Amino acid sequence: MTTTGHPSDIANPALAAEGQRRIEWAAREMPVLRLIQERFARERPLAGLRVSACLHATTETANLMLALQAGGAEVLLCASNPLSTQDDVTAALALQHGIAVYARRGEDTETYYRHIQAALDHRPHLILDDGADLTAAAHRADPDRIAALYGGTEETTTGVFRIRSLAEGGRLRFPVIAVNEANAKHLFDNRYGTGQSTLDGIIRATNVLIAGKKVVVCGYGWCGRGIALRASGLGGHTIVTEVDPVRALEAVMDGHWVMPLAEAAAIGDLFITATGDTHVIDAAHFAVMKDGAMLANSGHFDIEINLAALRAMNGEPRSVRANVDEYRLADGRRLLVLAEGRLVNLAAGEGHPASVMDMSFALQALSTEHLAQNGRQLSAKVYPVPEELDSTVSRLKLASMGISIDALTEEQQRYLSSWEGGT
Repeated sequence: MTTTGHPSDIANPALAAEGQRRIEWAAREMPVLRLIQERFARERPLAGLRVSACLHATTETANLMLALQAGGAEVLLCASNPLSTQDDVTAALALQHGIAVYARRGEDTETYYRHIQAALDHRPHLILDDGADLTAAAHRADPDRIAALYGGTEETTTGVFRIRSLAEGGRLRFPVIAVNEANAKHLFDNRYGTGQSTLDGIIRATNVLIAGKKVVVCGYGWCGRGIALRASGLGGHTIVTEVDPVRALEAVMDGHWVMPLAEAAAIGDLFITATGDTHVIDAAHFAVMKDGAMLANSGHFDIEINLAALRAMNGEPRSVRANVDEYRLADGRRLLVLAEGRLVNLAAGEGHPASVMDMSFALQALSTEHLAQNGRQLSAKVYPVPEELDSTVSRLKLASMGISIDALTEEQQRYLSSWEGGT
C-alpha cells in the first residue's frame, strides 16, 4: 500500500489512531529523546540523508523514528523480529507521519526478508540495526546497492557478535557503532529493561506465580543478570547456568545457585535463555525436564531453544493459550514453549519500558548524527559510542529525574592527573 506518498507494507491502517495515542504515551517517558528531537528539528543534522532502520516496531522505536525525521532524514523502518511488531504503531507511523514502514506482526520468513530488501532498496546513507540482519543483507548485496552508506549502528548483543565476526574476517564494508556496548545502554537497557520485560512477557503469557518456582536463567551477561534479579525479587528460586567462570562466580556472589544445565534441567520449573548462542537448551535437557516445565527465550533469535529437536521428540505442538505451545512427549510429560521460542518480552509483551529505551534510543539518535558528520572519514571497523555521547545521555537522564550530582574541584582534578601524591 502507499501512505502519504511513501510505499509501505503494514497490516491494518485502521489502527493508526490507537497507535498514535500509544506513541504519545511512550513519549511521556522519553524526555532525553524528546530534547534531542527538539534540537534536531532546529539544526536538521540529517537533512538530505536516507536512513533505513531494522528495529522492533514498537512505540519506543516510533519515537526514535520521529526524532530522526525531525532531523531531516528520509526514514524507512522494517521489523527486526517477526513477532515484535505492534501493528497499530506501524499504521500511525505510515499514515500520520509519512514514514515508510515494512512490518507486520507474524510475518513469515519470506515477507521478513522482503521487507529487509525494501530497506536496502531505500539506498540508505545510514542504517540502524537490531540483530544485524540488515547489516548482513547489505554485505550480501551488490556493492552499488550500498555505495551511499556512511555507516551503521547496532543495538543488541547478538548483532554486535555478528558484526565483529565480519570485521575480524576483514569483510566489514562500512563503519558500525556498537550502541549495545555503551554504558548508558547495556548497564540499563539490558539489565533493567530486559529483566522487567522478560518476566512481564512470561507472566502475560502464562499468568503463573513466579514465587516458589525454580527459575533457571541460562547466561549471566547483563541481560541474564537482570532476568535473575527480577525473578529473585518475585520470589523465584534462581539457578544460573554459565560457561564463563567469572560470570558464574558473580552469579554465586549475587546469591544465585550455579550449576550445569544438565543438572538444572531436571529440577527447573521455568527456563529462560539469554545467551545469544544456539541450541542452549537441547534434546538431552528436554529428556529429563519435569512435566509442565516452561521454556522461554529472551535472546534475539529463536535459536536458543532447539525446537527442531523438540518437534522430533513430539511432533507438532498444540496451542493451549495465546503464546503458549504444549509439546507432549512419548512418556506423557508436557513441555510448554512460550512465544514460539522467540523474544518473549516482545512476542508476549510490549518490550522494554519506554523510560529505559529513552537512553538506548537517545544513543542511537546521537550515534546516527555522529556517523552523518564523520562516517565518510571512518575506516570500516566496529567503533564504541563516543564517550562524550555516553556521558551526555546519562547527564540528561539524571536531569530529567530531578537528580544532580557532584563535580570534581580543581584540586581533585589535579590530584587525579598527577602521579606525585601518596602517603
